[in-house]
Amino acid sequence: MTADVGAQMRKGVVEYCVLGLLAREPMYGWQLADALTGAGLIASIGTLYPLLGRLRDNGWVSTFDQPSESGPVRRYYRLTEVGVDQLERFRAQWAPFARVVTGIVGEGRP
Repeated sequence: MTADVGAQMRKGVVEYCVLGLLAREPMYGWQLADALTGAGLIASIGTLYPLLGRLRDNGWVSTFDQPSESGPVRRYYRLTEVGVDQLERFRAQWAPFARVVTGIVGEGRP
């Protein structure tokens, strides 16, 4: 049986990608889903909402509602201070981790 390596890698980093997007600006679910599906990080918007619920339960994001000019009220997500701290911890570990992995599995001979 062959494992989907890409799916496993995405699963490990997608929550931090959400935090990274929210560090730029508060976003509503559809915006997040569009960015993440466009990047190939999630399959559909249906996989995003359980993740956002976990991030909220962890205290990493909070929500607020804002009227929309083109429809119903939208629920926006933004980083909390705890979320900012988690993102900073991830950023500090990501580059060294990626260098080590690239050094091991990179362009060398199999």
